[in-house]
Amino acid sequence: MNFKKSLTATIILITSSLGFISAQTLDNNNIHQIILRQEVNDGARIISTGVPLLLIAPDSRSGAIGDAGVASSADANSNHWNAAKLPFANKNFSIDFTYSPWLRDIVGDIDLAYLAGYYKINERSAIGASLTYFSLGSIDFFNESGQGTGTYNPNEFALDLSYSMKLTNNLSASVTGRYIRSDLTQGQNVGTSNTHAANAVAADIGLYYQNDIVSDKPQQYAFGVQISNLGNKISYSDDIESSFLPANLRIGGRYTYSLDQFNTISVLLDFNKLLVPTPPVRDTNGVVYQGKDDNVGVLQGAIQSFYDAPNGFKEELQEINISSGLEYWYNKILVARAGYFYENKKKGDRQYLTLGLGLKYNALGVDLSYLIPTAQNNNPLKNTLRVSLSIAM
Repeated sequence: MNFKKSLTATIILITSSLGFISAQTLDNNNIHQIILRQEVNDGARIISTGVPLLLIAPDSRSGAIGDAGVASSADANSNHWNAAKLPFANKNFSIDFTYSPWLRDIVGDIDLAYLAGYYKINERSAIGASLTYFSLGSIDFFNESGQGTGTYNPNEFALDLSYSMKLTNNLSASVTGRYIRSDLTQGQNVGTSNTHAANAVAADIGLYYQNDIVSDKPQQYAFGVQISNLGNKISYSDDIESSFLPANLRIGGRYTYSLDQFNTISVLLDFNKLLVPTPPVRDTNGVVYQGKDDNVGVLQGAIQSFYDAPNGFKEELQEINISSGLEYWYNKILVARAGYFYENKKKGDRQYLTLGLGLKYNALGVDLSYLIPTAQNNNPLKNTLRVSLSIAM
């Protein structure tokens, strides 16, 4: 099905659908980054980046536990959350595929697909790979005069490769390389600017620790840390200012308790913070008078992201998102999940409850997740059932 949309409407749809914008206007000189400039006393400053696709929970399991995953038990999707978990996987090999309809209440041909897998080289090391693909379906492009310029299929994808190894019996580390391609304009002109597909490379580093608690009933605790998407800035035109990739710091933990030989429950908690500069407050001449200049390099931007908020430490705390989840297994066959994701209303206001079910039989598994928004800011996955299929041997 084709949906006639102007290029401007398309870009607004892309960015708002990814959940990082609550109120915005589009500057024709910037395609993928919408910068919100507001007065300090309001404090609503959404940190906007290129390719926010890289921060979306791509699999149904984590999508059902509030987007937590840095310290969850290892599976094929660990390549996204923390590849350092892979040497602790129970199986030697696994593949997982997830399909997520996008904005299904509005259109019918926007989709997110995710394919991930790993292979344990030995008991101490593993390799992993994943492919994330986001398709905006068929879109009719128009110029500023309203004349049609053709029908195109904008898309984005990211390809990952990871290597992880145990440093001790309880501690592991990982490194992941990522290639990113975002082709949203299909070479169309935006105003007087010629556009092209945007390309970038990025890297993740991760640490993971897990240990058992000696008691009459099996217990385990785990901690994980991951820095992801550290890479070059991305741009869709030589005439357009480049945007930061969504570099992110994720820290979290897990506690697992076996009630008996059939029933096991895990509690998960993650904290996330973008390693991207907070937009400063500028005067009418564009001079920064509160906060820090955000026109800096990638490493400088990551460092100053901890202290550059115009409203100080209070605003820095507002930039931390919280993911919490609960996972219950019965006889290692049936699983029920629930979670909650919280983002401060001044930083995007994404708040939602997540639910999910899963079934595992021998080497095959299926997971379902469902998202229920709890804030006014709508969510592109509202009223959508996400499905993951997996095989592990």
